[in-house]
Parts: sequence; C-alpha cells; structure tokens
Amino acid sequence: MRNFLIGICTVFCGSTVIKAQDVYLSIPENNIFNRSEFTSVPTRVMTNANRTNWDYAFLGFGPTAPTFTSVSGPNFTHSSSSFTLPGSTLLWQLESMGGQLPATGISGYLPGFQAFSTSAIKWYEPPTSILFGGGFNRGNINFTFKIPASQFAANAFRAGNYTMDISQNYNDFAPRNFKTILVIPSSIRWLTTSLTKYIEISSLNDYRITGTKVFSLDNTEIANTVDFNFWAKAASANIQFTSSKGVPGTRSIASIKLGSNGSALMTKALSANFQNFSAANFNVVAGNRTNFTPELYVSAEDFKNNFFEAGTYTFELNLNAISADNSINSLQNTAVQLKVLPRSEITIPSSGRNVNFNFNTAAQYTNGQSQMIPNQIILSNNENFEMYVKSDENYFKKGGLQTNINSNILQIGVDGSSVDIPLSKTPQKILFNGTPVLDRELNVRYTIPPAGAQSLVGKENTTYSINVYYSFTAI
Repeated sequence: MRNFLIGICTVFCGSTVIKAQDVYLSIPENNIFNRSEFTSVPTRVMTNANRTNWDYAFLGFGPTAPTFTSVSGPNFTHSSSSFTLPGSTLLWQLESMGGQLPATGISGYLPGFQAFSTSAIKWYEPPTSILFGGGFNRGNINFTFKIPASQFAANAFRAGNYTMDISQNYNDFAPRNFKTILVIPSSIRWLTTSLTKYIEISSLNDYRITGTKVFSLDNTEIANTVDFNFWAKAASANIQFTSSKGVPGTRSIASIKLGSNGSALMTKALSANFQNFSAANFNVVAGNRTNFTPELYVSAEDFKNNFFEAGTYTFELNLNAISADNSINSLQNTAVQLKVLPRSEITIPSSGRNVNFNFNTAAQYTNGQSQMIPNQIILSNNENFEMYVKSDENYFKKGGLQTNINSNILQIGVDGSSVDIPLSKTPQKILFNGTPVLDRELNVRYTIPPAGAQSLVGKENTTYSINVYYSFTAI
C-alpha cells in the first residue's frame, strides 16, 4: 500500500503557489503566408513541484485523467475586434513532465494531437491502476503545439492576439487557469514576383479598334494579416521611347490609366505621385491572400497618337501595399515594356486598280493626257518612310507580248507634289520623308506627256498594258 499512500499524500499535501503564466505562441508570417504547418518547440504550460503520481479512486483503481477545458467558449477571440478562430485551429500534445514522458504502465497511453474544447479533453491517459505503475517526474509540464497547413488555408489570421481561457483539473499543477494566446504579426508581403511586363504590338489593326486598349498586368497576389490599400505611381512623368531606328523620345505617362479587371481598383490616370487606387480597403480574408488583376488602359485616340510609331516604350510602375493605418507597407516595382513592331501596308481599292488612257483624237496625241485617281492608295506605315514606284518591265505589252513602247512614256506622281517620275523597272522615289501614318488616302496622278503621246502615233490600234508596283523603304 506504499504507492497508495503516496498518491493520497499528493492530493492533500500543501502546494507551492505559482503565479499564473499565459501560453504565448508567436506564429511566424512564413507559416501563415505559405500555408505551411506550424509546430512549436516544447513549451512550458504548467509546473509540478510536488506530485509524482496521478490521482486514483479508492484502493488505487480508476485514475483521474488530467484534462484541459476551454472556459471562454469554443473559439479563440481576437483582442481588438470581433474576429475569431475556431478551437480546431490549434492542436496540442503532451511533450514531457519533468523532462520525460510519464510512465504508461500496462494500460496508460499518450493521446495524439487534440484541440481545446468546452468539454474536458484528456491530455494523458494514466494506467487503470496505481499498482501497474503510472508515475512521473516533478518539474515543467511541456506541450508541443501545432497549426495544420489546412487551417492556414481555411481561416483568416488577423494581426493581433487570439485568446482562449483554459482550465485544468489538477490542483498541484500550476497554474490551474491560464490563457493560450496566438500572436499574429502585422505583415504585408507581395507573393507575385514578376518584375517585368512585356507587351508586343504586331498588327496595325490594333490601332483601328475604336475601343479602349486594355493591357493586363496579370494576377497580383498579396499576402496580408492587416487590411491594406493599393497605391501606385509611375517612376517618371514621362514614358521613354526609342524608335526602331534608335532615335530617343518621350511620351506623357498621363495617357495611361491604371485600374483592374473587376471592381478592386478605381481607374485613374498614372502620374509621378503616389495615388490610392483601392475602391475600398483590402481586408484580411481566409487564406490571408488577396488576389486581383491590375490593368492598363489607353484610349483609342491616345494609343494611335502616342504609341503608333515603331519602337520600344518603357516605364516603371512603383506599387505599394500600405496598411490601412499606414503603419507598414510592402513595395514592388514593375518595369513595363511596350514594343511596337515595324509594320506597313499599301492597299489599292478594287475600284482604283485599272487606269485607262484612250487615244481617240488628234488633240490627245498632240497634248498628251493626265488623270488624277482619287484615294487610289491607302498608306499605313509606323516608321518614317519613302514610297517608290516601278513597273514590272521596261516596255508595255500587247496580249502578253513585249512591244517597243517604253514604259517611261508614263509618268507618275502624287497629289501635293510637283514631281512626276517616268516609269521604269528601277524603283523611283515618289513620296519623300513620309512620317508614321495610319490609313492615309493618297491621290495618284498618271500622266502621258505630249512627247510620249506623240510616240504612239502610228502604233497598232489595240490595248497596251503594264503593271505598276508601289513599295516602302523605311528611313
């Protein structure tokens, strides 16, 4: 009965009064933001100065299992708001008593990881009888705590302290009541790490669209334990431009607006000063990750006027997630590069593809003829350019066969220029120093001067033809 007497003495002997200590568990932001399991180091929850055995009922049979009970409700409660975390968020298990696990005897055992509850939860199961050995060491009673990864994904961990009041049932374990407190740091972190955005324009049709041009900056993901606002600015008031020929220039950043796909951001013109683009605070949400898609907007008119010329347009966005109370922030810069590839088009409408000269009178042979074909050519070129004209042969053909009528009897010029170029198989310049233009309609002048017309006297009365080709050269 010696063991029995020790057990009785443990229940009724005096115990040292130890000041209650709360259990603080600081949860690293990496676990929260990466949604990775948190496991604490062995943590002292109680101390035991006197006992070496569990309480047993009369004659040493039927142990009293040590338990934890939440006396503040089923949830952890935030210290400065109405937010809560479910009790299942935190799991715990006995790690040691006085430096080692207590004896299990034949029937005792250590329960697995459990959560606090408003019901009494056993944190150790002593042997069914003191006679089968169930003692333990005096000293610190340590537990290991963990938060599973699934809890980080399912719950919103808001900066501050989440508290649950716990009571335990052994008088000689101190303290009898304590708080378990989850300490969540204040933090904002960019999870999106893309530092560049490349946009390529490879079609002139992009400039023919009448609606606003939209460029997605792709999904932005920001991890946060505090509410925040999204601020942005351009690093400079000017967009840097380098033409396809290496000539530098600038464009105003104000021609570009920043907003989002959806209602997360307000749409505002960019400037070199920070602006708050948030439609409302971005709150802490389950999983502690905020997602939205910023977009850049350029009106059709600005896009055609400011971003038509072939070359590279670059600017840097300075983005800043700032907590609602302005106490912390997280910066990220994104370099935006818009590359416009050299593109050109010459379009001749079907109505202007045939130019006919009829020689029916003596005056026509004497004075020659001239025709102005309105809007015969539609030009598009996003570089500085020159336009050339040539024929496919040096002589007109009759029925597919070459004649002795030289192509140079036909001269070609454009409206607005006094230069008329004799047609030949060698390309000749008819438009000088053209600047980037989209869908410019060009009137073309065709002339057979008197000398050329007179050279046709005596020729067979039939149809003679030649093909005319127009081309560009960038300058």
